[in-house]
Amino acid sequence: MVFFSLIMIIPFTSCAKKITFLNSTVVPAAKGFVKVKQDNNQNYIVKVEVSDLAEVERVQASKNTYVVWMETDQGNYENLGQLNSSTSFFSKRHTASLETASSYKPVKIFITTEEGINTQYPGRQVVLTTESFTVK
Repeated sequence: MVFFSLIMIIPFTSCAKKITFLNSTVVPAAKGFVKVKQDNNQNYIVKVEVSDLAEVERVQASKNTYVVWMETDQGNYENLGQLNSSTSFFSKRHTASLETASSYKPVKIFITTEEGINTQYPGRQVVLTTESFTVK
């Protein structure tokens, strides 16, 4: 049974591209990565994992949420959604994650502080960003 479970996990991990966020000058303790893969419908599955991210109000008092953005291969920006944060019961380490799908090909992922999740354009306060990358 365990062997079968491992066989099912390997296809995602072996095909997904893992991109690490660059060190942040805004929240230096924050670390994280993005995994991107293309599914059978030619959509891009984007998984974002971040740890040690400060509460958004401590980063910028007038903002109340972190929003994940994608720069597409066409030069547009797409709001991927709000980071969902949590704290482990046995640890005070804050973690945040997001998993979503997009029909657009990503070339860069970044996180901003925003007043709400439905914003159409990224704000100026970029908290974390990846370098530009390519997905096959």
